[in-house]
Amino acid sequence: MSVAVLTAIAVFIIAVFRMLNVSSQPQKPSFFCRDKLFLNRVLKFAPQLEEPYVPTRLWGFSGHVQTILYSVFGRVRCPCPKGDRRFLILDDGTTLTYDLFKPTLNEPELEGITVVIVPGICNSSESDYIRTFVNYTQNQGYRCAVLNHVGALHNVPVTASRIFTYGHTDDLHVMLCNLSEHYPNTKIIIIGYSMGGNLVTKYLGESRHNRPSSVIAGVSICQPYDALKATGVLLHWQNFRRLYLYALTEAIKALILKHRSKLLADDIKEQYSLIEKDIISAATLPELDDAYTRKVNNFKNLHEFYRWSSCLHYINNVKTPMIFINSRDDPLVPEDLLIPIQNFAKSKDNILYMELMHGGHLGFFEGGFMYPNPIAWLDRTLVTLLPGLREHCLDDIKKTAVY
Repeated sequence: MSVAVLTAIAVFIIAVFRMLNVSSQPQKPSFFCRDKLFLNRVLKFAPQLEEPYVPTRLWGFSGHVQTILYSVFGRVRCPCPKGDRRFLILDDGTTLTYDLFKPTLNEPELEGITVVIVPGICNSSESDYIRTFVNYTQNQGYRCAVLNHVGALHNVPVTASRIFTYGHTDDLHVMLCNLSEHYPNTKIIIIGYSMGGNLVTKYLGESRHNRPSSVIAGVSICQPYDALKATGVLLHWQNFRRLYLYALTEAIKALILKHRSKLLADDIKEQYSLIEKDIISAATLPELDDAYTRKVNNFKNLHEFYRWSSCLHYINNVKTPMIFINSRDDPLVPEDLLIPIQNFAKSKDNILYMELMHGGHLGFFEGGFMYPNPIAWLDRTLVTLLPGLREHCLDDIKKTAVY
């Protein structure tokens, strides 16, 4: 074999190893939290958070690989938890659904807790990572309820002129109210993934006088906080972000076209001044949002729409205890977008921000050399956060009652 061939092979191997970031070592999460009592209560029930997160050795230190494997395969093993689907017809004619899953483990102490799950963009209770987390949480004794984003389910038709959007929290509100009516004694902890994390944070920061008092805490995972800055960053090719933006654009466009008979009916196009060819030809998310999403939500321009959508402009009003989780190697959420949440957690009580060096976007695969553990670090961690949040919030309720 010639020197040139050996050199080429060596360069290729070095490039692969650099891409996989195999020289990195497991690291502990970083905590940003002014409220030491809150942090200590969380760590009391989740002591493993003070230990390093150990990604899958061969590829887990690459944020790209974690993100791609999560988006393609979801999780290692995907169970099929059985739930009851509830249908709600909203005032605008929208058919909203959520799935309710009962605990499989009888734990009387946990009967009063319901974990509400808000999936990421275009996702639902049928998404692999949601099914895996629901099954794991059920087996720990918790009741789960999953919001199905309007338009995301394969077998539920769209019945109004819209699907989900990044900042539309009314669907979540209606679900929480309905859930509270059926379980008046339950305490609700809301967990949101990516776009779902934005919705949870925005909802808890909005001025709503009729928000159910049963909501005691929230958790946000891998969200970008600022839609305007996030879409601007994703338009650049650096770190292959433009490719991720293309995938997101095509996923949303596919949902719109799937329901085109309703969403792009002649009367709807006339009502909102929609031009179908502009929607179909949109190559980026801002183009698609400008051609469709901001119009059906009655916004004059993208800037107004993205500002309204972003939880960053509501977060200072959040009074409910919350935990935020992001990874520094998330290719969809660059580090600059994490500065506001770092500062927020350092300036307000009942807020904890956890930042991991690795994990990608919603990946957080754990253990093994090439084949990861069946339960991801994220799923395992989220369940261990629940008792600490419960104790912290219920203790605050008792103190308020005394005074």
